[in-house]
Amino acid sequence: MWRDLAPIGRDAQSKGYRRYAWTPADADCRTWFKEQAEARGLTYELDRNGNQWAWLGDPTAGDAVVTGSHLDSVPDGGPFDGPLGVVSSFAALDELRRRGAQFTKPLAITNFGDEEGARFGLACVGSRLAAGQLTVPAARRLRDADGVTLPEAMERAGYDPTAIGPDPERLARIGAFVELHVEQGRALDLSGDPVGIASAIWPHGRWRFDFAGEANHAGTTRLVDRRDPMLPYAETVLAARREAELARAVATFGKIAVEPNGVNAIPSLVRGWLDSRAADQESLDQVVAGVEKAAREHAERHGVDLTVVRESFTPVVEFEHALRDELAAILGAGAERRVPVLGTGAGHDAGILSGSIPTAMLFVRNPTGVSHSPAEFAAEDDCVAGVLALADVLEGLACR
Repeated sequence: MWRDLAPIGRDAQSKGYRRYAWTPADADCRTWFKEQAEARGLTYELDRNGNQWAWLGDPTAGDAVVTGSHLDSVPDGGPFDGPLGVVSSFAALDELRRRGAQFTKPLAITNFGDEEGARFGLACVGSRLAAGQLTVPAARRLRDADGVTLPEAMERAGYDPTAIGPDPERLARIGAFVELHVEQGRALDLSGDPVGIASAIWPHGRWRFDFAGEANHAGTTRLVDRRDPMLPYAETVLAARREAELARAVATFGKIAVEPNGVNAIPSLVRGWLDSRAADQESLDQVVAGVEKAAREHAERHGVDLTVVRESFTPVVEFEHALRDELAAILGAGAERRVPVLGTGAGHDAGILSGSIPTAMLFVRNPTGVSHSPAEFAAEDDCVAGVLALADVLEGLACR
C-alpha cells in the first residue's frame, strides 16, 4: 500500500508532497482509497462533503467503530502526516482478519477531505462541514490563491457541491472514532516509546494580518517619504517570536502575499498569516494580543494601515477520558507494554469531531520530530507497532 501511494502528488524537485484538495493528485489519492476498500470487499461511500468511507458491516446499524485520517498534504509536506493513519487502518483490518476476529459492531475506515487546508486556507474542511462547525455560506466563500471557490473546485473535480453541510445522521451512527497519526514532535523519541495516546490538542488558530501602505518606486522614493508595509510586517514577525517565548507557546508567520510583488517596487500590501498555538487558552490569548498590539504600533509608526482577521480557531480539545482510558487499558493489558499519554499542538479531524462523537488518537514515534516537511519520518518497525496497536484497539472496541 505504501509503495502504491508514495508517488502520488510528489514533487520531483522538493521531494515533498502537493496533494491539495480537489486537484488531480487528490483525485488519485481518492482512487487509491476506493481501490483499497473494494479489494477488501468493503462497502464504499462518498458522503455529502466529499469524505470517503469504507464499511465492514451495516453502516446504518449504529455504534460503529471508525478509524482513518486524511490523504491531503501541506505544500511540500512529508509522506506520513495523514497517509500513515489511512494505510495503518487498512493494515489493521487485515491483521484482525488474520487473527480471525469476530466483529460485533460495524467498522469503517475514512479519508477526511482537505484536512490540511493548504488550498483554501482553512484546516479540516471535510470534518468541519460534517460536524456543523463550518457553515455552508462560509464554505461557499472559501477561495484559493487563484480565486477559485470551494464549490467550483469540487465541481471541476466531478463532485456535486450542492449537498455540502452538516451530516448529523452519519455522525450519530458512530460510537467511537480513533485516529492514528505520526507524532509531530519528539516526545515519544525522548521517552523511547514507539506508540503513544493523545491526551489533548492545544487551542490554536490562524490570523491574517493585512498591512496596507503605498506602492512606489524602489529607486526614486526617499526613505522618509515611504509608507512601506514590509517594515511593520517584518517587525511583527519578530514580535511574534518574542511573545511566544514569553508565553511558552508557538507563533509562526509561515505564509506571506505581497502586492505588487516587484523587485523594484515598494509594496502596497503585505498580507501575512499567523499560526499560533498554546497549552491553554489564556496563553494563546496573551500571544495573539501581544502580536496584534506590536503590529498596530509598528504600522502606525510607518504610516501603514492594519487589518487583523481571525480566519479559523479551534479551542482546546480534551479527548474523552473514558475512551482514552479504554485505549490505555487495551494497550496496557499485554506483556509489560507501557503506553505514554501526551498532548499535541497539532490539529486533527479527531479534534474537530470530538464535539460530536467520542474520539481518541494514537501517535507513532517520529525520531526527528520534523513534520510538514519532506524530512518527516517514521521507522518501519514503529509503523508496524502502530498498526498492531490500532488493531488491538479496534478489536477491543468492535469485537467484544
